[in-house]
Amino acid sequence: MTHEIPYSQDALELLHEGAVTMAEIECNGMGVDVARIDRTIAEMKKTVAEKQQALEANEVMIEWRKRFRNKTNVNSREQLGTVLFDVMGFEGVGETAGGRHKTDEEALEELDIPFVDDYLLTQKLQKAMSTNLVGIKREVVNGRIHCFFNLHNAVSYRSTSESTNFQNQPIRHPLIGPMIRSCFIPSPGNQIVEIDYSGAEVRAGASVTKDPVLINYVLDELTDMHRDTALELFMLDPSEFEDKQGKLIRFEAKSNFVFAQFYGSWYVQCAPRLWKAIKDLTVRDGTPLRKHLKRKGIRELGACNAKERPRPGTFEAVVKATEESFWNKRFKVYAQWKKDNFALYQQQGYLKTATGFICRFGKSGPMAKNDANNYPIQGPAFHCLLWSVIRIVRKEMPKRKMRSKVVGQIHDSIVADVVPEERDEYLELCKRVMVDKVAKHFPWLLVPMKIEADVSPVNGSWAEKKGIEI
Repeated sequence: MTHEIPYSQDALELLHEGAVTMAEIECNGMGVDVARIDRTIAEMKKTVAEKQQALEANEVMIEWRKRFRNKTNVNSREQLGTVLFDVMGFEGVGETAGGRHKTDEEALEELDIPFVDDYLLTQKLQKAMSTNLVGIKREVVNGRIHCFFNLHNAVSYRSTSESTNFQNQPIRHPLIGPMIRSCFIPSPGNQIVEIDYSGAEVRAGASVTKDPVLINYVLDELTDMHRDTALELFMLDPSEFEDKQGKLIRFEAKSNFVFAQFYGSWYVQCAPRLWKAIKDLTVRDGTPLRKHLKRKGIRELGACNAKERPRPGTFEAVVKATEESFWNKRFKVYAQWKKDNFALYQQQGYLKTATGFICRFGKSGPMAKNDANNYPIQGPAFHCLLWSVIRIVRKEMPKRKMRSKVVGQIHDSIVADVVPEERDEYLELCKRVMVDKVAKHFPWLLVPMKIEADVSPVNGSWAEKKGIEI
């Protein structure tokens, strides 16, 4: 068997030029409000202490200490499961493959027990305080952090970050996210501008798999695969998606089913996430979404046990049916590509990406099926951003003698410290590079990339950013 060269010349140049560009971004660094970090840590310590005191007085903790006495470990999920399910008789949401009660974060959040909600929030606050905020402050030099952005140690050929990990801040949590982002600030008199690729991996996936249905969804703005999927999952009428609540329902279908399915998840994992996500959502007339499903005959989540078939009348059964429709009817070409692609990997021991890199291994050995089908899409999607960052930082901005600086990147987004007078010019050049020029550079892209932009006020923090039309 003939082995291909492990990289193309273009891929090698992308990696080398990318490393130089990442070094320049590291040098630029991002502003940090150290005083804000100190205030936030103090507030978090006070909140954590109050919540821990309340937890100790709760009947669950009393039973916990009674059951385990001097062996009590408040960080042990196994002990917590024993107390909740075996001692106190709460109903769990399923078992692990080993037959134990599920006590991962998703399973615990589904219980809707006030003690558990406060317990999990306390743990998140402690981690955000000790890992994120303290970690950020430790790396500050003259009011800025200079995170490393690596291109050499991710098997998917995406980037990684360290000192501190710029790409792994808990920014999506409604309470903790703003607290973390508010500590990142622009240079005096400037604005933070974040530009990200919208659906980068979906667009890369459409181009790599050549699925005509997915390509049409991307190209035809009158179609909407997230809405169509939500219609199936929640048994709704299309008119439900014309208001704010409908957009929230669509978002959950997008995040917890469509993208999850493309990344290799399946109904056993998707169903509990969706069920939890829609707990507080309503349909257009104000009816809770779960009550709407109950009227349709869907009364409970279901066991979500991989060893059991979903029972009729459960949400799990609906999600399984939607999954079968998703792959066997709607995206048949994509589904076949996944089968053929993994078979090719098993045959030759490697896969070549559209951008000329070789994928041979997963994180701990040969690639599993999900790895083999994700990396050839994740890598090229990131390489569109990497090529764009190189062009913006090393060619376009110097040519215009701009004072604005790119200060970070998160897989599919670029974060910049922008002089207000240069904002519109920066937005325009990013659109030209990230949409127009990248399409010409990578002819394998069958659909155009799309970008969105968020801008903070002058001297405003990263948490204050708002969307802006480009």
